[in-house]
Amino acid sequence: MDKLRRVLSGREDNEELGLTAQVLDASTLSYSTRVKWFVICFATGILCSILGSALLFLPNGIKLFAVFYTLGNIAALSSTCFLMGPLNQLKRMFEPTRLIATIVMLLCLVLTLCAVFWWHKKGLAIIFCIMQFLAMTWYSISYIPFARDAVMKCFTTCVS
Repeated sequence: MDKLRRVLSGREDNEELGLTAQVLDASTLSYSTRVKWFVICFATGILCSILGSALLFLPNGIKLFAVFYTLGNIAALSSTCFLMGPLNQLKRMFEPTRLIATIVMLLCLVLTLCAVFWWHKKGLAIIFCIMQFLAMTWYSISYIPFARDAVMKCFTTCVS
């Protein structure tokens, strides 16, 4: 009888997938679990970014800075997957309003590591980290209604 209920309610497939279904759909996790993992992942991202900034002043610290800062941004970006689910996160990331910010942000993440490890250009790595910050900020405010318009209005008012 339970098997029949599961088939009729559509839960049979999700149970066979097990953990994979839970990972792909955040709604299967409880609200408190999603919030806890969001906070853990986001705090880890902030900690990595701060640690990377502190390591910048060590000898050969630019490599550590670039790695930790990039990992921090990836962790912070990944933290929202716990709130809305990975597939929904990806759909929202590549919506037309966020497409350019997403591409620039992801490109800067990769280019920062390339500048440090393959091209050995410290100045370029710093520039890419700054671009990471700006792209991540622009991407983040895209989730706040009218925030981009307010920032642009403030920027044009300050410049003129």
